[in-house]
Amino acid sequence: MRPQIVLTFIAIIISICSCRSDFETIASSGKLEFSRDTIYLDTVFTSIGSSTYRLKVYNRSKSDITIPTIKLAKGLNSKYRMTVDGMLGTNGKIFNNVDVLAKDSLYIFIETTANIADANSTDFLYTDQIQFDGGQNLQSVELVTLIQDAVFLYPKRFVDGTIETLPIGDQKIEGFYLDENDPVNGNELQFTKNKPYVIYGYAAVPSSKTATFEAGTKVYFHSNSGLIVCNKASIKVNGSVSTTDKLENEVVFEGDRLEPDFENVPGQWGTIWLTDGSTNNFFNHLTIKNATIGLLIQNNDGTTVSIKNTQIYNSTNYGILAQTGKINGENIVINNAGLANLACNYGGSYKFTHSTFNNNWNSSQQVALSLSNYITGAIPEAKDLAEATFNNCIIYGSYSNEMTLNKKTGAAFKYQFNNCLIKFDNTSSQFATNPDYQFTSDAVHYNAIILNKDPKFFKTAQNKLNIDAASSAFAKGNSAYLIPTDVLGKMRTLPPDLGAYQNMEFPK
Repeated sequence: MRPQIVLTFIAIIISICSCRSDFETIASSGKLEFSRDTIYLDTVFTSIGSSTYRLKVYNRSKSDITIPTIKLAKGLNSKYRMTVDGMLGTNGKIFNNVDVLAKDSLYIFIETTANIADANSTDFLYTDQIQFDGGQNLQSVELVTLIQDAVFLYPKRFVDGTIETLPIGDQKIEGFYLDENDPVNGNELQFTKNKPYVIYGYAAVPSSKTATFEAGTKVYFHSNSGLIVCNKASIKVNGSVSTTDKLENEVVFEGDRLEPDFENVPGQWGTIWLTDGSTNNFFNHLTIKNATIGLLIQNNDGTTVSIKNTQIYNSTNYGILAQTGKINGENIVINNAGLANLACNYGGSYKFTHSTFNNNWNSSQQVALSLSNYITGAIPEAKDLAEATFNNCIIYGSYSNEMTLNKKTGAAFKYQFNNCLIKFDNTSSQFATNPDYQFTSDAVHYNAIILNKDPKFFKTAQNKLNIDAASSAFAKGNSAYLIPTDVLGKMRTLPPDLGAYQNMEFPK
């Protein structure tokens, strides 16, 4: 192409572009539309920043417009901050002359960091508005945040930038020992319902000390955090029956992400770890949500871990993992875990009564129950499974076989299932001649087993494993193993239902 033709072509393109009116805007007229009229930034803890929330602003008109101002009603004093289409404005509070093309939109991202003192003293809400334009063209979107005061527990950060650690075997992890004479928090071993607790790193109960949790205590764990009960130390969780859906008397352990999108996200924090040698541990009316391992129990000091009326939901690996443990469990509910709801391996002694184990994890390898008497490579490799008894229980899930029994010779492997509903379909017949899975002919290990019948739980995706009168578990329990009340404190009828829940009529 000859040079003069190229120059002529470029000149034509420039002249066309110079005639465009994309940015010849008119003033907005107060007719913006919004993806939401109120943004709830959900619950945040005092002085801890919220997640980021999004608002979309639409210009439905056929004209390009300029919004003279977009600002927070409380101005530079607001505890909220924004970005508008990537712009920071004045301290994230005030934006001037914001253009929006015809039939187009813009994004506003909102965050907050506020203290309990900033909130309304009666309802603990902190509020503000995003205001668009002014005068007769004023439009606004409400901002609402619930602020909780909290006790924060975390490892020390030293002057050289390193963080306090705990010795765990040959390794160290970020963490700290709970102090019964802490100058700021007082007795950190006494957890009360007065304020929620937020834990960063692993909080450890020192040897010969006991951590107690009164009814109604709420503990929120940050990512990679948890609780460790050391050798000769103890934990006592003293929750009680709640009368409302708010679980006002339940002790709750969960992650510190309180937005609805994180309500059922597994693996937000670590575990409650009862180390080898911890002693006289007790749990009653405890709910554990969204951990990596709900309870990790390595306890062979001779005392029994008592777990009653406890619910464990959405664990990345295990709901309960016990290694050479000793557990007495009553009214336990475990729903969904990446590997197993309940895994009792490397021997131990276990008894579970009126418990519900259901696993609908999206995997072909997950199970509700795993029993074994060995760990490959351990010294010794096998230890006695002295007892594994299940009475009036439900063992169910989406996988064809929801129970595995793995044993090595040279150590005891004792187990018994009485009046239990078990899912073990054995469609490939690979276990047809395996002596450990003879549910109907082996009276030594299996009594009154209901095999592969749907318990018809209410809403498994919402962790509601209640049953009604149409369930295969209805009135199939043995009164000899009766726990008089269910996990919610409701009296059981006779003959009792299987699992942790007394039957109920489902809401329409």
